[in-house]
Amino acid sequence: MTVREFPTERKSLPARHPFQTDDPRLLPIADKVMAEERLSFEDGVTLYGSGDILAVGWLANLVRERLHGNVAYFNVNRHINPTNVCVAACRLCAFGRKKDTAGAYTMALEQAWETAASGYSEAVTEFHIVGGLHPDLPLQYFLDLVSGLKQRFPLVHIKAFTMVEVAFFARRAKLTIAETLQRMKAAGVDSCPGGGAEIFADRVRHIICDHKIDGDEWLDTARLAHQAGLKSNATMLYGHIENDEDRVDHLVRLRALQDETGGFQTFIPLAFHPDNTALDHLPKSTGLTDIRQIAVGRLMLDNFPHIKSYWQMVSPKIAQISLRFGADDIDGTVVEEKIYHDAGATTPQGMRRQDLVRLITEAGREPFERDTLYRAVTRTEEAFTVAV
Repeated sequence: MTVREFPTERKSLPARHPFQTDDPRLLPIADKVMAEERLSFEDGVTLYGSGDILAVGWLANLVRERLHGNVAYFNVNRHINPTNVCVAACRLCAFGRKKDTAGAYTMALEQAWETAASGYSEAVTEFHIVGGLHPDLPLQYFLDLVSGLKQRFPLVHIKAFTMVEVAFFARRAKLTIAETLQRMKAAGVDSCPGGGAEIFADRVRHIICDHKIDGDEWLDTARLAHQAGLKSNATMLYGHIENDEDRVDHLVRLRALQDETGGFQTFIPLAFHPDNTALDHLPKSTGLTDIRQIAVGRLMLDNFPHIKSYWQMVSPKIAQISLRFGADDIDGTVVEEKIYHDAGATTPQGMRRQDLVRLITEAGREPFERDTLYRAVTRTEEAFTVAV
């Protein structure tokens, strides 16, 4: 038996800075990061393919601390999913149901408002609203849902309806997307979530979510939302049938739209949960894969203010670690999450404010409670105020 000799020294850049790596392909990328230069498509593929995840993470953390210092953001929010009835039959989804099938539900407006109130015990600052593409509900149902929430909770920011939902509402109501967005704003929508982006590559999208709008349509809808004055987030679903080139293509296309509009606040990589979907033969993502998505996202999306590690998807433990791999946000209390738990997520469905503070503090970061627009939230015993 021969004994493998391991290198005792790591290849590194010159002594003027501390970056070290076993992967020489990362050296020119490190030079760009140090100089605050934009990374190329090829750089992104290299980052995904590198075996030196600690070096990739070191670079991502450098950018993260350059932007946010030691702060880590969280919020007190409540998810509301008004219906799981959906005309689409996406292979990636365990949440949607056909009308009149077992498990299908649609909340009456009073029920939705009561659901919001039931999660208000910690004085939430955000309602996060997404649901299925219901074939029968008119646009007015969703506008009334939002306006009713605004009347009952005037201080709460309403982040509602993905680009997929907005495009669906517009088509059903025979309105333009711009007109639909204006009606949403008038009803009380303050910003939009980032879901439904999945992977933009047509090859992948035709297999996992061919019933949704395509990648260009998602980006066009986001462009119109930003032009209407609505901030939004952006997601990427990873860990299914996509490859590294598909992931980088997705990031580069998001970056290009952000150059144009500046309307994206946060990038959120979402780990695919295959249980109870048509793709349940696929393995779940590993912790290494989860952390790499955060790090590469931070390095490639130089014009995105924030990178979120969504603890519901990757687990609180991975979310803690990711705060040293490029993430500056771990989302919020959530209260009750349905979409990913229907697909087999085993994380808690909600978390208390004090638990989020503990997660961040134990990771060596400074907790910063924010509202949806990343303004500081100050709490008293019975209320909260937002810095403006």
